[in-house]
This record gives sequence, C-alpha cells and structure tokens, in this order.
Amino acid sequence: MNATKTSHSRMRVTEVEEFLKNPPDGFSVEELSSGHRVHSDPEKSLVLIDDFNSCRREIVFLNSVGRKVQMQNLWEYTSMRKSLLSKRIYLLMSACEENFSVNDKKAANEARVAVLKQFVVSIDGNDPFIKWQMEKGLDWSISSVAGESYRVDIDLTEIMENWAVKNSSVITDKLTKVQPVWRDASFTLKYYSDALFDFAHWFGFSKRKFSLRLT
Repeated sequence: MNATKTSHSRMRVTEVEEFLKNPPDGFSVEELSSGHRVHSDPEKSLVLIDDFNSCRREIVFLNSVGRKVQMQNLWEYTSMRKSLLSKRIYLLMSACEENFSVNDKKAANEARVAVLKQFVVSIDGNDPFIKWQMEKGLDWSISSVAGESYRVDIDLTEIMENWAVKNSSVITDKLTKVQPVWRDASFTLKYYSDALFDFAHWFGFSKRKFSLRLT
C-alpha cells in the first residue's frame, strides 16, 4: 500500500510495514534478527518516535528524539523550535477500536482498546499553514507561563479523525465502518527552567495544549 497524501503533502500516512519495506527519501532500514533499525537524515527530518514492537519485532529509529522532548535551556528550545518550523515531522500513531465487554470485572461498560493498525504519520513543518499554526501555538504557550517550566502538547487527533473518515478501508478490512480511537496522536515539549520555586509547574498549572489542522 502506498502512502496516502493529504492537502498537497502537508501530511502523509503510511502503514508501518509499508514504511519499513519502502522507506521515504532520507530514510534507510537495516534489518536485524531482532527487528529493524531505521536511519534518517536529521538535517531534513525531525523524528519523534519511541522504540516500539511490530509483529513481535523491535523497531528502533536511531535518530529519533522521542515523542516527549525535554529541553533544559534556551538554546535547546530554539534549536527544537527551528526544527519544528523547517523539517518534516514524523510520528507513530495507532488506530484503535474500543471493544466493550460485559465480563469486565471493573465495570460492565468499560472499554478495552484493540490496536487495528499502526501508521507512521508525517507533517511538513515548513508548510506555510502548518508553520503559522505551530508558531502561534508555541508563542502562546511561552507567553502564558511567564518564564516558568512548562509542558505543551501538540495534538493531531482532529487531523487523524478527518483522515480516517476518508480512509476507513485502509484502517480495517471489516465490511462495517469503524470509527477508530487514535493513540499517540500528539507529541510533547517539556521545558525546564532554573527557577528555584516553580510552583506553577509543580502543581500542574503550566500545562498547555494546542491542536493542528490541515485546512
């Protein structure tokens, strides 16, 4: 299956197996007995993917900084911001289905989530519309915490929900349509200041979140 493209390549969604079989430009895959190592060009791509398992094999993106990025000083923040606004950003997301079971001991209506498929999702941080949203969200996050430590989640759930409506056959082979629940459809920036008494951060008041859209 080829990668699906949306809004003039602002976003690309590729099944993990297809990504490993036919990696995009700037990526190469090394096959090992235990799994796969994925190499990428950090000058062109910002990979935010933690190690994971697929088909009982470990997948490691060697140049990934992880889905939760920690920054300790202004230089690290400036460098990360520059990457977010200039490179293609890669994330791993899972399309899941909620399975309701009446036999659950905790609660009859508690949902159990089953992973349908995993996708490598990329967005173009240099795209003018994506870049404008990212700049606006980052500026708002910084200005609202007054120099304290903070955490900001950049959420792509709405993007993936809209994509799933048009690509349900890609997610599952079932005849009935499935409205997936998206896992890990976001990434997180954590900035730690050197403030002695960072009460807002300690008590969770400096958490911020903004969402990205394609249109």
